[in-house]
Amino acid sequence: MTIDWICKHHNDLGKQQLYAILELRSKVFVAEQECAYQDVDGQDLCGDTLHVMGWQDDQLVAYARLLDPESQGGDVVIGRVIIAPDGRGQKLGHTLIKVALRNIEEYWSGQPIFMSAQAHLQPFYEQHGFHAEGEQYLEDDIPHIAMRRD
Repeated sequence: MTIDWICKHHNDLGKQQLYAILELRSKVFVAEQECAYQDVDGQDLCGDTLHVMGWQDDQLVAYARLLDPESQGGDVVIGRVIIAPDGRGQKLGHTLIKVALRNIEEYWSGQPIFMSAQAHLQPFYEQHGFHAEGEQYLEDDIPHIAMRRD
């Protein structure tokens, strides 16, 4: 199946796109992972936030949020990385990260990249040039590790 990859500045998001993003994040992070936290954190629609989306048959199946380095102390921050249950098993995670990295290079070339990754995904992100920094920590009761790509 074909995936349409789109990266949009928050000012260019349509209300249906924003709704699909929030719905998917809630479905996976809050309901599936049983992680009660404030997902709508005020960063989706500020600064130069970019939203990377993978659409398959009008369904959002892959997503990542890119926070601009100016608002994040010099690092581009990749977060809210998610593959919808219907999109799993298609290796979409690798493509999502590649698309995110291409957009980071286009918009913020040469800037260091940071993410707070779920610890079990460390080997996955290492395949894309990230390295762990420091020790694991709990974020919303899920083991995480700081990862950076310079």
